[in-house]
Amino acid sequence: MQCPFCKAPDTRVVDSRLAEDGTQVRRRRECEKCGGRFTTFEKAQLSVPHVIKRSGDPEPFREDKLRQGIEHAIYKRPVTPEMVDHAVESVVRKMRATGEREVPSRQVGEWVMEELRDLDHVAYVRFASVYRAFEDVNAFHEEIERLQTLPSPEERKSQLPLIAAPDVPETPVRRRGKPG
Repeated sequence: MQCPFCKAPDTRVVDSRLAEDGTQVRRRRECEKCGGRFTTFEKAQLSVPHVIKRSGDPEPFREDKLRQGIEHAIYKRPVTPEMVDHAVESVVRKMRATGEREVPSRQVGEWVMEELRDLDHVAYVRFASVYRAFEDVNAFHEEIERLQTLPSPEERKSQLPLIAAPDVPETPVRRRGKPG
């Protein structure tokens, strides 16, 4: 890697450590020419599906646009930047997990609402009012009533996961043709 100080073409790695819960590698580097030290971060670059807008037009996914939408919803609410980072990462992870090349914007909006419901109920209603285009006070009232019937984030976290089916030994698959 090029030295940011003297622009020498080669630097050597002095130290490497995992960062960001193991999703990044932090490297301390030293320039062999000028002796300057600096830090770099290495992160896997995974493709994110395009978003299909309501009009049907595909649009490249933009993480900054997602973050901005969440930040508008949480404006002046007790939500930390780390909580926002986690919500954004969760939505991006869900998008990648689909395995699809394109994801409808409606689905992305639903995932954002799931994250906001766990972060802050006021932010959730703010986002829902814009996302679902509330036209009157009754729409707000209905959404708040629906929100109150759902388990709280604490209740959802304390629930036991679904019990996995017991291990069943696989039976050999018979194939047609020559007996084997």
